[in-house]
Amino acid sequence: MFKHPLVPTDGSPLSQEAVLRAVSFASEAGARITFFCAIQPSPKMYYGMGSIFDAHMPTTFRESMRSTAQDILDAAEKLALATGVECRKVMLFSEEPYAAIIEAARHNECDLIFMASHGRKGVKGFVLGSETRKGVTHSTIPVLGIDALHHSCSGTPQ
Repeated sequence: MFKHPLVPTDGSPLSQEAVLRAVSFASEAGARITFFCAIQPSPKMYYGMGSIFDAHMPTTFRESMRSTAQDILDAAEKLALATGVECRKVMLFSEEPYAAIIEAARHNECDLIFMASHGRKGVKGFVLGSETRKGVTHSTIPVLGIDALHHSCSGTPQ
């Protein structure tokens, strides 16, 4: 039985559904949760003649993203604590959210990655891809993809 899932969240309704399901799962299984939020670093900026640049913009952007991530993680923590589920919160700046998710799971010794999926299938799923699909492909830790749109689960065989 899994005792320490990593639950990535970006605050979207889809990931919020995964948070709710993960808290329910952890409550029933007697597990603890690590909530995770991957933060995009400052966008790359290109400048030309006549461009206006505020030297504080990258720092302001980074702090805004960190604050938003903290709010998302605080909301997830509140749900877990209301159900009596032990949890912790982790955030990491990364250009590749799927890689940050796997890194966070390994670093925090999680035994499952419990994350939302759009449930795209076939060519649409292949072309559009998803962080869940990339996580399943690259992770050695089992990934449970919660298809909140169709209320089903899919996981990696281990």
